[in-house]
Amino acid sequence: MEVTRRRRLLDLVFWISLILKGLDGVLELIGGVLLLVLTPAQISTIVQVLTQHELSEDPSDLIANALVRFAASLDVSATLFGAIYLLLHGAVKVVLVVAVLRDRLWAYPWLIGFLLVFIGYQVYDMVVHFTWGMLLLTLFDAFIVVLTAREYRLHRARHQAREATAPVREQ
Repeated sequence: MEVTRRRRLLDLVFWISLILKGLDGVLELIGGVLLLVLTPAQISTIVQVLTQHELSEDPSDLIANALVRFAASLDVSATLFGAIYLLLHGAVKVVLVVAVLRDRLWAYPWLIGFLLVFIGYQVYDMVVHFTWGMLLLTLFDAFIVVLTAREYRLHRARHQAREATAPVREQ
């Protein structure tokens, strides 16, 4: 009984994590499109407008000041790179998440491989420039890899069991 409940809980956590990863992919697609259509000056203006209230209340706000500095430092090549990165990363993520949610067996190893490549990049990025956000993202991706590998093993075993019991067709 306890094993079944734990299995159901892990399944639920897997699906919730997968949906969050898919929503993250959709947000990356939106962000990539915005980076393509907005100039660096427009991005800087938007960030200033969005942080203006917070900075008027607390001029030393760490996050608001970091956003303003970051937006002011953007140039065309940085926004183009960011747009391409977000569009590719988001599109692949959305396609793989949808395929896994639709129970396509081929998508599980692809999702695992995709996440492992980005975990590698994120670890490299943290060595160069550590941020807590990148650490949390990397840990979340690693968590999803473990859950996806577990689900893949379960689905593959069920698939093999179905094939073993299916009647043999003559050609």
